Amino acid sequence: MSDTKTKLLLVEDDKNLGSLLQEYLNAKGFETKLAVNGKEGFDFFKKETFDLCVLDVMMPVKDGITLAKEIRSNDKNIPIIFLTAKSMKEDTIEGFMAGADDYITKPFSMEELLLRLNAILRRTKTGKVDSTDREQFEIGSYQFNHSTQKLTRNSVEQSLTTKEADLLKLLCTHINDVLDRNFALNAVWKNDNYFNSRSMDVYISRLRKYFKEDPNIEILNIHGKGFKLLIKK
Repeated sequence: MSDTKTKLLLVEDDKNLGSLLQEYLNAKGFETKLAVNGKEGFDFFKKETFDLCVLDVMMPVKDGITLAKEIRSNDKNIPIIFLTAKSMKEDTIEGFMAGADDYITKPFSMEELLLRLNAILRRTKTGKVDSTDREQFEIGSYQFNHSTQKLTRNSVEQSLTTKEADLLKLLCTHINDVLDRNFALNAVWKNDNYFNSRSMDVYISRLRKYFKEDPNIEILNIHGKGFKLLIKK
């Protein structure tokens, strides 16, 4: 096994939180570089090679979304996780569209952040990290094309609505991981109100029916969190 540590760029303007996270992540085997604003973070990014980035959204000098776009313009594949306040859902969605792979809302436990980081790293090592630009997915015995909104199995095609296709793409980019309910609502419906929440439940039920021919595919409700597209081995 290689002794090379995973290099992580952490950009957080709260110096106390940043130092605590840096100390914790280093203790967990990462080599963590801490920047206190987006400009400093991008300067570090240009000078060094990192395996993944953890970016706060609200920062002085340069915000996390702008930084993520700049990072993506230089590296289309490096995983990016956002740290964001619960009141910043729209900015989070904008960041996701700019190329972020995941986000975590403050306050959060360090253990939760570590789990998110390790999940992304596992997908990276197995070639399963899905950029938001990806359009073709293998889901068990099914093939899904987001662009054409077609779900195919054994040459039988199922046409999906735009919202069905968008929701399924989100599930695919979080395959075997939890897709946060509010995140999905804001990404697909642009609003997480009660009506849209009930509507999403209906769409999830439809997607389950589309996959009924393959018993190895499940879409699970994760109580209090969201959904998980699970592919059994």
